[in-house]
Amino acid sequence: MAQRTFSVAPLPPFRLDLTVWALRRRPDNSIDRWDGRTYRRRLALETGTVELAAVQAGSVAVPELTVTLTSAQLDEQTEEAARAALARLLGFELDLSKFYRLAAGDPFLHMLATRFRGLKPPRFPTLFECLVNGIACQQLTLTVGIRLLNRLTEAHGTAPDAGAPRAFPVPTRLADLSPEALKPLGFSGAKSRSIVELAGRISSGMFDAAAIETLDDHDALTALLRLRGVGRWTAEYALLRGLGRLNVFPGDDVDAPSNLARRLNCHEPLDYAGVQAAVRNWQPFAGLVYFHLLLANLAEHGVLSEGSGI
Repeated sequence: MAQRTFSVAPLPPFRLDLTVWALRRRPDNSIDRWDGRTYRRRLALETGTVELAAVQAGSVAVPELTVTLTSAQLDEQTEEAARAALARLLGFELDLSKFYRLAAGDPFLHMLATRFRGLKPPRFPTLFECLVNGIACQQLTLTVGIRLLNRLTEAHGTAPDAGAPRAFPVPTRLADLSPEALKPLGFSGAKSRSIVELAGRISSGMFDAAAIETLDDHDALTALLRLRGVGRWTAEYALLRGLGRLNVFPGDDVDAPSNLARRLNCHEPLDYAGVQAAVRNWQPFAGLVYFHLLLANLAEHGVLSEGSGI
């Protein structure tokens, strides 16, 4: 196995731990691994699988990441693809200075932005992985959904050898399966059909995931809603976590609206329209607030240690 180590300088402020937890969402996540210091993930690239490991060496104000790539083949193309995936996963190239200026004038946002300063909005490495995440987690607790994704990756992901952590399955690994093949992993019949059909449409070129990136929010949402098993929540989830549209706050989310209502001291639950009204003054960063609320919930449940920044 070949190995290469290099450094990258995220745009400040940046905290690896906060960003990784916004990506992981639950301790059960075995795809995005975190031991309190090092973030690890295996990626399935066109040239093969790559294991990446990232450690924050600098401070929140002057951040630096030390990144190590390990693969059977580490040529220039593989390293370039791995670097691009890491930047997407951790969002460290995004300048959030406008968000911090907006937060300075809003007491609620200021509290969140100060408490979780250094969080960058993460994205899944591919729109396919994001959509499968959304489909898996529909109408389930997030913990159960992530366990389903772990099983899917263990059963159909790629790894250089037995026992090694696996990369999330690429579409071609799932496209030729029958939906029944996913049922033993815990997926319902409807979810199994949706995932296999999505994989087939991407593999065959019937659905161009890259083209969705070029569309505006309305057209991207419309295109996503045409997919089997993708409703409004999954489509908005994909806009935020797959396409990086930070203005999108998934209003049909199971947990986020209730967390938002509780923290805004609303006397009644917020429906979809109520969520959109509540986040209107935070645009174009409503989706970034979504990630902050996720961290607040993790901290409340003792999963996240807020004072662990460097």
